[in-house]
Amino acid sequence: MNNAVGADLPAGTRAVEENIEESQLRAAERAGMTEIATAEFEKEQGHTSSSSSSQSVSEDDHLKKLDSKIIKIRDALEGDAAFAHLPEHERAILKRQLDTPDVKVSFITLFRYASMWDIIIFYVAALCSIAAGAALPLMTVIFGNLTGVFQQRISETISREEFDSTLVDYVLYFVYLAIGEFFTTYIGTVGSIYVGEHVTAKLREEYLKAILRQNIAFFDKLGAGEVTTRITADTNLVQDAISEKISLTLFGVSTFVTAFVIGFIKSWKLTLICASTVVAITLTMGIGSKFLIAWGRKSLASYALGGSVAEEVLGSIRNATAFGTQDKLALKYDKHLIEAQKWGWRVKGALGVMLGLMFLFIYWNYGLAFWQGSRFLVNGEIDLAAILTIILSIIIGAFSLGNVAPNGQAFTSGISAGAKIYSTIDRLSPLDPSSETGEILDSMEGRVELRDVKLIYPSRPEVVVMSNVNLLIPGGKTTALVGASGSGKSTIVSLVERFYDPVGGGVYLDGVNIENLNLRWLRQQISLVQQEPVLFSTTIRDNIGHGLIGSRFENESKEQQAERIMNAAKQANAHDFITNLPEGYETNVGERGFLLSGGQKQRIAIARAIVSDPKILLLDEATSALDTKSEGVVQAALDAASQGRTTIVIAHRLSTIKSADNIVVMSEGRIIEQGTHDDLLERESAYYNLVNAQQIGDRNQQDAEDDEKAALIEEELTRIHTSRKASAAPEDEKLALGRTNTSKSISSQVLEKRGSDKGKHYSLLGLIRFIASFNRKEWYYMALGLFFSIINGGGQPAQGILFAKSIVALTQPLEFRDRLRSDINFWALMYLMLGLVNMLAMVILQVSFASCSERLIRRARDVAFRAMLRQDISFFDKEENSSGKLSAFLSTEATHLAAISGATLGTILSCITTLVGACVISLAVGWKLALVCISTIPVLLGCGFFRFWILARYQGRSKRSYESSASYACENTNAIRTVASLTREQDVHNHYHSQLVLQGKKSLISVTKSSSLYAASQSFVLLCSALGFWYGGTLIGRGEYNLWQFLNCYTQIIFGAQSAGTIFSFAGDMSKAKNAANELRTLVDLKPSIDHWSTDGEQVTHVDGTIEFRDVHFRYPTRAEVPVLRGLNITVRPGQYVALVGASGCGKSTTIALMERFYDPLAGGVYVDGKEISSLNLGQYRSFLALVSQEPTLYQGTIKENILLGADRDDTPDEQIIQACKDANIYNFIMSLPDGFETEVGSKAALLSGGQKQRLAIARALLRDPKILLLDEATSALDSESEKVVQAALDAAARGRTTIAVAHRLSTIQKADVIYVIDRGVVAESGTHAELMALKGRYRELVQLQSLEKKH
Repeated sequence: MNNAVGADLPAGTRAVEENIEESQLRAAERAGMTEIATAEFEKEQGHTSSSSSSQSVSEDDHLKKLDSKIIKIRDALEGDAAFAHLPEHERAILKRQLDTPDVKVSFITLFRYASMWDIIIFYVAALCSIAAGAALPLMTVIFGNLTGVFQQRISETISREEFDSTLVDYVLYFVYLAIGEFFTTYIGTVGSIYVGEHVTAKLREEYLKAILRQNIAFFDKLGAGEVTTRITADTNLVQDAISEKISLTLFGVSTFVTAFVIGFIKSWKLTLICASTVVAITLTMGIGSKFLIAWGRKSLASYALGGSVAEEVLGSIRNATAFGTQDKLALKYDKHLIEAQKWGWRVKGALGVMLGLMFLFIYWNYGLAFWQGSRFLVNGEIDLAAILTIILSIIIGAFSLGNVAPNGQAFTSGISAGAKIYSTIDRLSPLDPSSETGEILDSMEGRVELRDVKLIYPSRPEVVVMSNVNLLIPGGKTTALVGASGSGKSTIVSLVERFYDPVGGGVYLDGVNIENLNLRWLRQQISLVQQEPVLFSTTIRDNIGHGLIGSRFENESKEQQAERIMNAAKQANAHDFITNLPEGYETNVGERGFLLSGGQKQRIAIARAIVSDPKILLLDEATSALDTKSEGVVQAALDAASQGRTTIVIAHRLSTIKSADNIVVMSEGRIIEQGTHDDLLERESAYYNLVNAQQIGDRNQQDAEDDEKAALIEEELTRIHTSRKASAAPEDEKLALGRTNTSKSISSQVLEKRGSDKGKHYSLLGLIRFIASFNRKEWYYMALGLFFSIINGGGQPAQGILFAKSIVALTQPLEFRDRLRSDINFWALMYLMLGLVNMLAMVILQVSFASCSERLIRRARDVAFRAMLRQDISFFDKEENSSGKLSAFLSTEATHLAAISGATLGTILSCITTLVGACVISLAVGWKLALVCISTIPVLLGCGFFRFWILARYQGRSKRSYESSASYACENTNAIRTVASLTREQDVHNHYHSQLVLQGKKSLISVTKSSSLYAASQSFVLLCSALGFWYGGTLIGRGEYNLWQFLNCYTQIIFGAQSAGTIFSFAGDMSKAKNAANELRTLVDLKPSIDHWSTDGEQVTHVDGTIEFRDVHFRYPTRAEVPVLRGLNITVRPGQYVALVGASGCGKSTTIALMERFYDPLAGGVYVDGKEISSLNLGQYRSFLALVSQEPTLYQGTIKENILLGADRDDTPDEQIIQACKDANIYNFIMSLPDGFETEVGSKAALLSGGQKQRLAIARALLRDPKILLLDEATSALDSESEKVVQAALDAAARGRTTIAVAHRLSTIQKADVIYVIDRGVVAESGTHAELMALKGRYRELVQLQSLEKKH
């Protein structure tokens, strides 16, 4: 038989060899030839297998399949090309479920959600900002007129008294301007920040609302962290663009326009000539901003991808810790950061070039104005006062435009971010749960029918998942679906919930096509319990109460609802464990319910499903995470709950569906057979084989059948087992062994000592040093940037000298016109030179700092992510360290850090240089006037400092609030299927809304305080001018100073003071940076008690595999009142296969967590080969362990990359990968995929079934070749057929290894060497299966509960 290389061929074209007919396959199954049977039976989600039987193909052929040279990585087809092979109507249905509009966003679009009041406040604020901006150029008119008065006084054409009186009048004008400036600036700033916050809050809300109404296919394409990035980082960028930056920009533009209006009034010709600068600046900005927007988008897109990786990793931290894959995953994250760094550098570099050109044009404009003005003056077309007013107003106007330029980046980033947010908001969801359209049935029987259904997942258009399925599910009856992983069982649930639309046929409810029904109403009639139940981070009462949303009980009184919730919990066998918790129904379950065991979560999910008394109940593996005892009670409850309503049950554990009215057996998207339990057993076909595979208890009847198979696995020592994910919680301290083991007082002592971990606070200097350390490698760029910042800062004092000299040249009598023109020509050329030097300095410093700040952001993110991955599991159990909050920290805080580096640092240095230069020059020229002006600078700096201090104080509070609302949004969008099935969309939106409103109120108080100081710092510029003029005028009046001394001192200090003011316009950014640096430093300095970075501990080069738990006591500090282990003693000898069984919450998975050293025991100790594991080197110790947990974790990337995460070394040969996959019974499936090992698994591995994910996780574990294998419910997600083969593979894998398995499904562990029955944290019974059966104790009771004997 020629075997096709699956990697090179389209899916479905090379199926099982043509000569294996279906009848032969059935015969093969009955004969128990599992290798051949599963090759066909486990074809997943419509994929057909590319190999026939592994027995018929030589090992070499198999190896060739995976040879890296043979595998071709296909480029995933994008857009229309992916659907090209489909008929037109199917293509339309699939595209409709994925299409996202390409939204063109302008700046005005960002205000789409402004209310009428917002618009009114915005206009008032805008008018005030414009008025504030106009005040500065009006000063030039006073200046021009005063200069005329000074000229008259120097030439003694007016008396001293007249001069003094005029001087006082003009100085008072300055004071009036200053008062007006204060109030207009204050109203402008507060108004624009308020509107920005308010509009952004609405935008956040609308985005979440839009996300919640999207269809499920939209999320299949979306990365896990993408929503987090949008709702945190991107909305912040929009807020930045529409808040105080607008008032600052309007202020600058108004100054500019007013300046030119005054100029045109004084001399239109000269002003028009100078206006050429504006054209040059505008063109530069226009061309540059196109590049900025395009590159900004690319940078944001790279960060979003990185965010997805981070969110996935942080959401499955136990897996990363167990496998020691932190470094590999951090490198994966870093790959996206490097890409974002490249585009970020381009954005900032381009901005530097634009700024450099702008300064060039401004300085050249001075030269041009003096040169041309002198010609008009000589020709008698203009007087000195007009030239001064024009030149001064153009200086002020041009500089105000310079201050506007840096805001350009905020606006372009805001528009880029807005485009992504609006494309989701404007997307019309084809399956919109918020829509009011569609029919609502008056009465409902609950009959569900699938007619000729054909389904293709929109995210994988090349695979037909279900083809021509016809199925009648009678109303009020229970229908069970069984079959292999990926056979299409869960797909039926998705179709009934209308998560997807079929491309052919239809789903009917009581004879009406569900496409014609109102979607929200439809989902309100249905309750769904999923295999991996999702609980929300709120109380148990609220979680169960979510089931009442949209039901007829929704508007009942609180008391009635509380009673319903309690009854539902009793029915689901959850009431007892809930009441045993310290806070009962008010216990917070933590993010994704991590504070509860799998079984406890599952029972709460069942209570949530039945509380609303739904017409249709969908149970997708509803009892998979329960132990036998709970399962029995819950199953009875579900059977009772199923009476009188339509129930669709999906089960791998067949004991749960014996009593179903109809059992449907599915394989590869088709129905093979259906009937009752008894009918199907009599047929001895597919169902019969599934039942046999799971039969446990007295196996005498089957011995003959099993002899042949038993021979294959006789030597294998072990069997696997599984249990719920550890209900993890923190533990920092470890008590020495030998302490008393009463547990209560010990635990209390340890937990009391821990205390609360308050955030540390570092000095500003310490934080600057810390941030500078990230740029240590770029010190030469930094030095270059700082050097050119000083050159750039010196431009302003130099310009002050040229300015005063030029004016003095113009005051010469007209009879010396040649000398006047010659002097002016010289100073104009000096301006030419100054412009060129300044441009060069600006470009070099901006490009240097761009390189530094982008690398800083990248390294800070990388360091923060690695620091998070370094923490022990207890860190992640705290509510403030949920994966959503940590992802938000990575996406937003790291970008804030750049405000202490790069361009901001350069600006501050430039301003300081300007200030120092101005003071030195003015003191040298005229010390009296200089000292008076300089005395005002501390006042300006004081105002700026207070603004910085107040913002820093309030920043922390506002950040925390947005973080929690972002985390809330992320938690719900990540569980979108659960939110959709519970029709919680409006509920989630209402909660989010109230969180944002609360934040808005807090923020407003902070803004009103800080803005008054900011406005004061702006208006003091005018008071400085008033003081300077008054004292300067007095000195001129006395004849002590000439015009050159006055002009030089005045221009130096006034422009110097304005430079000082701009330092503090960065105060907002710097306060964010300070907070971010403080948090990052705290995170980096946080040394976990269980530190996998540490090289301490005894070196581990070899492990035999002897494991002992000696009197281990443990409890979780998050629930310190509940002891988990109360003196556990277990001994495992090398190579033994030991199983742990018992009720949910008895401490089985905690045992696994302690073995992995996720936590240290409070008392007692865990020993491997006689050494306490806390004394061993952690990294080396864990390298001898492999963990397969109940909820398998795969990351975005290819199948091969995911399997390689299990490897201890980087150069793992392909043969080992192939062998691990074969051992885990996943190899044939992988080879059946179009791209083989290079197939992308998608976000959260959503493209694979539970069984497929679990087998990849097993392959990953086997690739490590561990000495100790830990199986925490490793086969819970597998169907019977796959489980049988995987179980045999794990038995083989366990040979020569010590294995500890946690299991609820007892058939998986009956061949274990020792079975420990754990009850309430201690061992109740132990022995082999036979010994424990003979004891007739708890174990036998559990076995009998799970028995699958045919009912009589």
